[in-house]
Amino acid sequence: MTVRRRAALLFFPVALLAMVSGLLFTVGTAADPAGAAPSACTPRLLVLSAMPLELDPILAQASVDPGTQVYLNNRAFVTGTLEGNPVIMGLTGIGPENAMTTTTDAFAHYRCDGASEISGVVFSGTSGGDYIGDVFVPDQWTENGTTFVPSTPSWVDLAQSAAASATLEQTTPTGDPACVCGLADGVQTPVTVEHTPVVEVGGTGLTTDPFGGRMLPCAPAGSDVFGCVPCREMDQSQLAQAEAFATGIVPFAEPSFFTNYLEETTPPGTYVSQDNETAVVAGVAAANDVDFIGFRGASDGPGNDPGTGGDPLMLPGYPAQFLVYRQLAADNAASVALAFLHALAAQG
Repeated sequence: MTVRRRAALLFFPVALLAMVSGLLFTVGTAADPAGAAPSACTPRLLVLSAMPLELDPILAQASVDPGTQVYLNNRAFVTGTLEGNPVIMGLTGIGPENAMTTTTDAFAHYRCDGASEISGVVFSGTSGGDYIGDVFVPDQWTENGTTFVPSTPSWVDLAQSAAASATLEQTTPTGDPACVCGLADGVQTPVTVEHTPVVEVGGTGLTTDPFGGRMLPCAPAGSDVFGCVPCREMDQSQLAQAEAFATGIVPFAEPSFFTNYLEETTPPGTYVSQDNETAVVAGVAAANDVDFIGFRGASDGPGNDPGTGGDPLMLPGYPAQFLVYRQLAADNAASVALAFLHALAAQG
């Protein structure tokens, strides 16, 4: 199965609206981009997502250490405890360049006494896949179909056994598309997908670069897709991110960007899921000699035929399906990731 991702086609209308609406809700002084290093030399798992909507269900289950928020590549990071594990939680941003820069920045920042505090990396997010709501735990990742980065085999085995305790949703939650919490209630009518979601362990996950090597900027405040900060941390100022967005958006205004994007090709091969970050993050983890695993929930089906992926609305694939089912997919991926983290802590 081959799936395709079209994230950038959503960027301009959603991101510009997010910037305008978000700034109406945000005031204050920008956080120090450098931030303060954690006070103790505690090995921590680095838990990453690309978008606020993907990290929010994980943050909902975490105990966040107060006063630890820092910005890496303009994305928010905090430390805390999650399912019994000391963790660092943050957003990579969308796309391979953001994933590479932000993950590398995290390894450079979270150090103590000359050594890395990061003991392993866990990624949770949405993707394309066969059936909407299914969660994929590939045992390897690739960007080109010829070179592969493995997930940690023992972690994949643990995820497979832990998945039985995860609760997968079949009906779309309301979500928080504008990152305004209670104001989003009732915005979206629940939709139940026709396929009962399952967890699929194994296979190859594909990461593509539809942005032509460009670094997609995050939109300051107010967006669960393009925001710089998880919705649960929106009390922090976004003024610095507004400046970065204004500068970073310029390369995406070139007409050639859309031409190159539409000409994107998928390398030959069979892939259980397709996204824009995971293989890159896995590569950074491997370069730093730490364990890695990725969890991806399908927000859209494998093609553009109406109804693919068990969609009762008969929407024509991505991005229409993503807009409706993104929180369902993110919640399911988070549920399996949390079950894995709980089992990992139980191992001691």
